[in-house]
Amino acid sequence: MNKRILIIEDEVQIAKVLKIELQYENYDVMIEYDGRSGLETALNQEFDIILLDIMLPRLNGLEVLKRLRKAENYTPVILLTARDSTFDIVMGLDQGANDYVTKPFEIEELFARIRSLINYNSYLSKSNSPSSILSIQDLVINTETREVKRNGKNITLTPKEYDLIVYLLSHKNKIVTREGILMNVWGYEYGGETNVIDVFIRHLRVKIDEGFKTPLIHTIRGVGYTVREN
Repeated sequence: MNKRILIIEDEVQIAKVLKIELQYENYDVMIEYDGRSGLETALNQEFDIILLDIMLPRLNGLEVLKRLRKAENYTPVILLTARDSTFDIVMGLDQGANDYVTKPFEIEELFARIRSLINYNSYLSKSNSPSSILSIQDLVINTETREVKRNGKNITLTPKEYDLIVYLLSHKNKIVTREGILMNVWGYEYGGETNVIDVFIRHLRVKIDEGFKTPLIHTIRGVGYTVREN
């Protein structure tokens, strides 16, 4: 069955070109041209990926994203933005975006990011944990409900923080390289700065390790990271 992609983009020409290119790659594609109708479609139908423009009429992309996540809809979202602005990118990631591309973008780069998210979701669904529970010490993740708890306390993570801790915990007590993280969490063709990993690891440490006696996330200098009890 073909993967389904929802494009929420008010620039008609861009949306139509994207649809043609994606259909050529055997994706089923639907277009909505404003934020309100895009949100309604996203909430009432199932998609594998949502391509979401930030500047939209009726409801801007960040608000669409915020409402999607509030409704516990975790369909992977790639932001499409003409603004080369760190603020927009950070806002989008904080609201729950999985990735972003800045217009104008190369279509092959967008395809690579789409494949990366689809492959990662497939990786999660084929987790070798039959009960869908990942755990180490008092940290427990339910990959079906996406609940993350430490010592019984709920921990709220952004989608990318969640993807990263799931990847680390799936390889607990093993060292994962920065290259491995980029390939499996961001996608091999990820074009951003590699220090993005350091930023997200720092965020995870604040949320998961800070205030607890035993830190679980460890840096292996010059190699990568590991999740272990000591």
